[in-house]
Amino acid sequence: MKYIDIAKKSMSELEELVLATREELRAERFKDRFSTKASIIRQAKLTIARALTEMNVRTNRSDTK
Repeated sequence: MKYIDIAKKSMSELEELVLATREELRAERFKDRFSTKASIIRQAKLTIARALTEMNVRTNRSDTK
């Protein structure tokens, strides 16, 4: 998911996205080692990082005002 799409989501949607993506990542990591896909794991990690970054930006922006 691109950062532009993540920036449009609400805070509750971001929290839900992080939880769902973490579950997807956990399931993918613990599959049979021959069936795991590195690209899916990499994409899940990127999505989690982008969502958490956006959440932190919003939290810090509201704290400084």
